Amino acid sequence: MRDIRICYVGDSFVQGAGDEAKLGWTGRLSQKSDEGEMQITHYNLGIRGDTSSDILKRWEQEVALRLGNGSENYVVFSFGVNDTVKVNGFVRVSLIESMTNIRDILGEAKPHYNVLMVGPPLIDDEEQNMRIRAYDQAYANICKNLGVPYLSIVDSTVEMVDNIEKGYELLAQYVYDWDAWWFK
Repeated sequence: MRDIRICYVGDSFVQGAGDEAKLGWTGRLSQKSDEGEMQITHYNLGIRGDTSSDILKRWEQEVALRLGNGSENYVVFSFGVNDTVKVNGFVRVSLIESMTNIRDILGEAKPHYNVLMVGPPLIDDEEQNMRIRAYDQAYANICKNLGVPYLSIVDSTVEMVDNIEKGYELLAQYVYDWDAWWFK
């Protein structure tokens, strides 16, 4: 049996905040993917409120503790919404800094793991959604340049708002149906 380990690294949308089933989209995706000759070990490394700067500081150690030498190792990154939150009139993480963070994170992860990235979802705030779209486009360009598969969800039918289980179900299915997803 294949020993597959997947670390999902990100923010509250990765963590599954508000999901009564405590699965979020990552747990649902791992359930859908765990069939046949595979045994998927799922590690949810989402932290509510984390920005790309927070993730840059913690991801490497957290992932290394969970992914072993004898297993097939995969890392899914998904974050960005918290970068775009305004506090005292300023976004928490500027677009330029966020781009640098993602470039550093993915540049370090790609040589060691199978990596992909799921973009940030839109929320129930049109002004912030404009910023999310800008960050999403920048993330897509960086991923393309680094050769990391990127799934933008801002123009999909997936509408994510914390506490909406249906959104997590839709997102899990959307990622599962994506050509770059490893396990069908």
